[in-house]
Amino acid sequence: MATVTYEQATRIYPGSEKPAVDKLDIAIEDGEFLVLVGPSGCGKSTSLRMLAGLEDVDSGVIRIGDRDVTHLPPKDRDIAMVFQNYALYPHMTVADNMGFALKIAGVSKTEIRQKVEDAAKMLDLTEYLGRKPKALSGGQRQRVAMGRAIVREPQVFLMDEPLSNLDAKLRVQTRTQIASLQRRLGITMVYVTHDQVEALTMGDRVAVLKDGLLQQVDSPRNMYDRPNNLFVAGFIGSPAMNLVEVPITDGGVKFGNSVIPVNREALTTAANNGDTTVTVGVRPEHFEIVERNGAAAQSLAKGSKDAPAGLAVTVNVVEELGADGFVYGTAEVGGAVKDLVVRVNGREVPAKGATLHVVPRPGETHVFSTKTGERLSD
Repeated sequence: MATVTYEQATRIYPGSEKPAVDKLDIAIEDGEFLVLVGPSGCGKSTSLRMLAGLEDVDSGVIRIGDRDVTHLPPKDRDIAMVFQNYALYPHMTVADNMGFALKIAGVSKTEIRQKVEDAAKMLDLTEYLGRKPKALSGGQRQRVAMGRAIVREPQVFLMDEPLSNLDAKLRVQTRTQIASLQRRLGITMVYVTHDQVEALTMGDRVAVLKDGLLQQVDSPRNMYDRPNNLFVAGFIGSPAMNLVEVPITDGGVKFGNSVIPVNREALTTAANNGDTTVTVGVRPEHFEIVERNGAAAQSLAKGSKDAPAGLAVTVNVVEELGADGFVYGTAEVGGAVKDLVVRVNGREVPAKGATLHVVPRPGETHVFSTKTGERLSD
C-alpha cells in the first residue's frame, strides 16, 4: 500500500494552448478511496492516466509513496488499472485472464493458481474460472478485470469509469462490491467517474474537476453540505441544488414575497464587493411548502393568517418515487423565469399546473458570490 501525491501536475496536449490538467495538487492517503469526478472533458481521466504513466506530465511531480514516478514507464510504477472496456483476452479462460500478468512475470504455476483461486473466491467467480469471456455477463467480466488487478497485489488500484457499460441495476450492485472490496483489501484506490452519485456513495473523499482545474476535494458529506463554489453546488447532488440570483435587502435576501435571513457575514462580504445580489442555493429537500394554491400549509400555518407567501412555483412535472416525490417547476425570480426542484411527500404530490409557495428552511441556505461564484456563507 502507498500514498499518492500530485504536486502541481500539469498536462498540455500537443497543439492545445489550454492545459487538460492544470497544476493539480492532491495528497491521497495510504488505503484511501479517492474518486475523481466531473463532466466530460474536465481532466479526470487524464489525471488518472498521468498517474498510470499513460500520459506525459509536462510539469509538476507525481509520487507513489516516496518515489517520484513522474517519468517512469507504467511497468515500473507498481499499479494496476481497470478500464471501461474490460480488455479481456477472448481466447483465454477466466483463470488464464486473471493470471496472465503473473505468468509473464515468471511466477510459478502453483502460486498463480493459488492467487487466482483466492481472488476468484473474493469476487464470487470460482464457478466461472473455466469459462471464456463471451460466456459471461457484463458484471462478471468486470469482476474478472478486477481479479486480474487483485492478483498482482499492486500498491495502487486505478479504475477508469469501470461501470459505464453496465445497466442501472448492475451498476448499483457492482459499485457496492467495489467499495466493499477496497475496504477489505485496504488498498489505495483512485477511481474516475462522471456519475456524482457513484462518487458520493463510494469514495472516502471526492475530488471535483472542471476544465482541468481542481474545484474541491473533500469528504462526500462535506462536499454535499459545504460546496466551495457554484459549480460544485450545481454538480454534486441529485437532483441538483437550486441556484437563484436574489437581491440583497434589509435582514437578508428577497425570496419571492418573503425576506429570508441568511448569513450576515456573507451579505457584508457581498456588499463590500459592491454586489447588490447574491446567488442563493437551496437543496430540493430543504424547501418548506407554506402555501398550496393559496391555502396555507397546515403543518406550518396552523390557522395563522400571516403565513409567508414565499416564492410561487408552478408545477410542470412530478416524479413519484414512493416515499418521496420531486416537483419540477418554474418560478419568476428577479424578472427571470427559473427552473426549481422541490422534494415533497410522495403521498401528497401536487397536480400538474398547481402553484406551490415555498421558502428555504432556516439555516439550510448556501450563499455564493454572483460575480465570482465563490461561497460566501459558513
